[in-house]
Amino acid sequence: MVELQNPYHYDHLPNQQKIRHWAESACQQSSQVSDISVTLRFVDKAEGLALNHTFRDKAYATNILSFTFDQPVLPKGVTLDLPLHLGDLVICLPVIENEAQAQQKSLEQHCAHLIVHGMLHLQGYDHIEEQQAQKMEALETNILQTLGYPDPYTL
Repeated sequence: MVELQNPYHYDHLPNQQKIRHWAESACQQSSQVSDISVTLRFVDKAEGLALNHTFRDKAYATNILSFTFDQPVLPKGVTLDLPLHLGDLVICLPVIENEAQAQQKSLEQHCAHLIVHGMLHLQGYDHIEEQQAQKMEALETNILQTLGYPDPYTL
């Protein structure tokens, strides 16, 4: 289940079905878990700045933040019949609009890339080290191509 939050009532977001499909596709192609839960929240620059400052000590709004949900440790033999909550993605729409324009991409194309990127972070992928970055970028590119989008790393 993908919960979308649009507290600023942006009327030019990509189609909600597409957004959900991007997030679900990133999970289906990168993990064995199919029953997932995630929240995607589209924010303005002020909220993006506040969150980036609070959680990363950065004095600017960034395009996307991922907040991984720590899974509970259950006693042996105990399972929960619930979707696996991966975490939350916070997307700063004004930032990604500016980036899309600067990169001469559509908002939809850039948004699809960042949602796939964020979903991979929620599943433990990272790009701090070169080898990790190459693996993550290759997976992003593959997922996006199956969704009908070009390689996001070629301008």
